[in-house]
Amino acid sequence: MPRAYIGIGSNLNDPVNQVRQAFLALSNIPDTKLLAQSALYSNPPMGPQDQPNYVNAVAELDTALSPQALLVQLLEVELKAGRDRTKAIHWGPRVLDLDLLVYSDRIVSEANLKVPHPGIAHRSFVLLPLFDIAPQLDIPGVGALAELLTRVSPDELCRIE
Repeated sequence: MPRAYIGIGSNLNDPVNQVRQAFLALSNIPDTKLLAQSALYSNPPMGPQDQPNYVNAVAELDTALSPQALLVQLLEVELKAGRDRTKAIHWGPRVLDLDLLVYSDRIVSEANLKVPHPGIAHRSFVLLPLFDIAPQLDIPGVGALAELLTRVSPDELCRIE
């Protein structure tokens, strides 16, 4: 089965619990198995600073779903958690954000889905949790995770569990 990595973030409504619940929800996606989950990290928001810090993590999945079918499931998990993407502010606060970071060795470039995630190489809050569970990962078209991690500063990240 293809291996997928999901970025998880929350900064509203008890973010630590939101991330824990997201791990549980990911483990219940049809034709998908949760293999690993990273530690949880707290970090300042990437966008507007007048919002709470984020809690971020990464999940590793085996899935028989296509990238698009997996995206549909991720959006459903967000919706059930209370996220309304129609009212979202770009890089604004959110109850839950799930991003398909990597899907096996595939590169996907569609209107509603880009894999690997376009910002993956520049986000320590994604790279460090990803490194927790897949240190040998080579991100298709981007490079070795270990090398990418040397190019970002993890200074603002704080491991919380």
